[in-house]
Amino acid sequence: MPNDNPDLLGATEGSKQKQIRRRKLYDRLARHVVFVGGVGIIFCIIGILFFIGIETIPLWKSPDKKLESVSEMEQSIASGAQDGRVHIFGLGVDEYREQIFTIDSLGSVRFFTLKEEPTLLKIHTLSHKTSGYTSFYKARSNTSYALADREGRVKPFDVTFKVEFREGIERTIVSKVSEEESLKIAQEPIVLFAYQISPDTGTPVVAAYTDSGRLVTYAEIEEDGGFMEESGTEVFTTDLTSELAGAEVTGVQIDYATANLYVSTENGKLYHWSLSDLSSPQLKSVLDATGNPDVPVTEIGFLLGHRSLIVGDAAGNVSVWFETTNGGEGSRLRKVHIFTPLLAAVDKFSASQRGRGFIASDVLGNIALYQATSAEKQLDLPGEGRPYMGLSFAPKANGVVAVDSSMVLSNYHIDNPHPETNFRSLFGKIWYEGYDKPEYVWQSTGGTDEFEPKFSLTPLAYGTLKGAIYAMILSIPLAILAAICVSQFLHPSIRNVVKPVIEVMAALPSVVLGFLAGLWLAPLLEKIFVATLIMPFIVVVLTLLALFCWQRLPVSFSGRFRVGAELFTIVGVIGGAVALSLWLNAPIESLVFAGDFKDWFFRIFDLRYDQRNMLVVGFAMGFTVIPIIFTISEDALSSVPRVLSAGSLALGANRWQTATRIVLPSASAGIFSAVMIGFGRAVGETMIVLMATGNTPVMDWSFFNGFRALSANIAVELPEAPHGGTLYRVLFLAAILLFLATFLLNTLAEILRQRLRRKYAQSDA
Repeated sequence: MPNDNPDLLGATEGSKQKQIRRRKLYDRLARHVVFVGGVGIIFCIIGILFFIGIETIPLWKSPDKKLESVSEMEQSIASGAQDGRVHIFGLGVDEYREQIFTIDSLGSVRFFTLKEEPTLLKIHTLSHKTSGYTSFYKARSNTSYALADREGRVKPFDVTFKVEFREGIERTIVSKVSEEESLKIAQEPIVLFAYQISPDTGTPVVAAYTDSGRLVTYAEIEEDGGFMEESGTEVFTTDLTSELAGAEVTGVQIDYATANLYVSTENGKLYHWSLSDLSSPQLKSVLDATGNPDVPVTEIGFLLGHRSLIVGDAAGNVSVWFETTNGGEGSRLRKVHIFTPLLAAVDKFSASQRGRGFIASDVLGNIALYQATSAEKQLDLPGEGRPYMGLSFAPKANGVVAVDSSMVLSNYHIDNPHPETNFRSLFGKIWYEGYDKPEYVWQSTGGTDEFEPKFSLTPLAYGTLKGAIYAMILSIPLAILAAICVSQFLHPSIRNVVKPVIEVMAALPSVVLGFLAGLWLAPLLEKIFVATLIMPFIVVVLTLLALFCWQRLPVSFSGRFRVGAELFTIVGVIGGAVALSLWLNAPIESLVFAGDFKDWFFRIFDLRYDQRNMLVVGFAMGFTVIPIIFTISEDALSSVPRVLSAGSLALGANRWQTATRIVLPSASAGIFSAVMIGFGRAVGETMIVLMATGNTPVMDWSFFNGFRALSANIAVELPEAPHGGTLYRVLFLAAILLFLATFLLNTLAEILRQRLRRKYAQSDA
């Protein structure tokens, strides 16, 4: 009977109203929490991207210059000269740009403070007695120099700076000049010369061009006297004048290894001698450096490392040459980089001590900053129409000092923290020093200070794509076919067991999978490689044969089992096929591959087998991606209305036809989303790629080779990258590329998914 008590009814209504208000409060609270959380996540992502973008901006910044001071050198620099003036041969600066020094024709090394008005600090005059110096040479480092005099002698010396701190705070630069013994090279004035110390023997090697037009080499070679005799030093002097064919020499250079002699001439030729035998130099080649015999080569010099030769001519052209191999014909000197020319004849070079940059000046006083890796002119410093007597690139590549013919000192500050990066060097082919042709190369570090950094991100992007594609080749068919089988052919009780088991695979840490792939799977796969090749064919054949036999079984027998029970029979058949493949491994390798498949592939296809290769990564990453694709695909297939499949079966279609022609197209939008999500997962995978590959940034689709992905490269390189350095910022750029790749993939996936949904008029899976 209905309750007519008004008090009880009022209490009930009041309780309901309180519950409704409480629910509304909870709804509003939940809505605000979700909104704040969603907005917070969006802002966090935007903040991370903003930070990453800020870190990469300096890579694209153009070099900047600032003329800090222009001043006249002290008049006392000319004291002692017969004509009241002195010729400055060389100019140098310490790494802090606080002191400069000049080397002049009087044999004096003068040190100045580098301020608005340079102040003379001290003068060191070489103890070498001579009637005058005629030429100057700067050796490999920033400390070794030499002067040649009118008597045909060469005087080596070193100029060094030492940093001291007073009371641990104030920095003081202490300069020092150390002299070496003079060398008698010729009997006449030396016009041009090159001087180096052999790194193998520690003895001097000199090439000199004299006033009479003679080109001679001088080398001291230590002779081993044997067991009973004392060792000694023998001097070898060789005259190379006849090989010049009467051309006037304009430049002489010997590399630091004392293995090559380069000589430029007024008729535009570049001569190259091999000094592998210092007692008998051999002419290797005579090259046309300018392309016009009326255009002389005016200056030659070396880049850092003394493997690349800088050549400048009277037309203002600047180029870089180095030796490359020419097939089986050995190495030869080639013009590799051609730069934007100067306005007049090239006069001087000064190479950076920290990279592949250098500065060049012309006879009108114009200075240009060049970068050899990217083969571009980065900066112009216009002159006043007067040639420079001294030109020096600061040791930290952050400044330029120059003294012109009017004794005017110009001091420039250069802001160029990342000279080797531009779009071409990061993504294009670059002709690196020592390579035979332009290539995509990633090699961020080397064993010497002269190493040329190679920051091409193309092989890393290539490796990322390669790894993802190989993983998808394995995972897509297995995952989608498994999803079709589980959703359409298995009994629900079996499906409720199989699906969670496969989903649990996604919980396995990728570092564990990478560990197993690198230390267990890679050696195992090398032993059973032939079995791996034949296994798919044997599995398919035996599986089809087993299914054919199952269909031929009497209904009275097969009907006793639940729908999908044949899966367990197929599992046993697959296990037998795997065992058969392993048993056939050794016989087939002996029969087809002559007992060694690695040697066979190398001889026939020139393919080298690396133990940690793409097959290992494909299996490991495919195992990681399969649960993702399977779960989403199975949900999409199970969400297709049963009415569609029931109608198909009622019209006479079998279960396979219904699954492939009705259910699969209807769920295609969800399956496509699953594939794209899996692809994004493979693109961003780090630990498996890091541990299961050789981390070699090669561009080769062969599944015998490894690769290096963007994500793995960040994990490997970032801990060792100096904060704010070029490598540090390039790694952040790699992170942006990864984000853009996944963003574009997800965007494309969503666009195609929406089209598929509209096409099949199916709701979102």
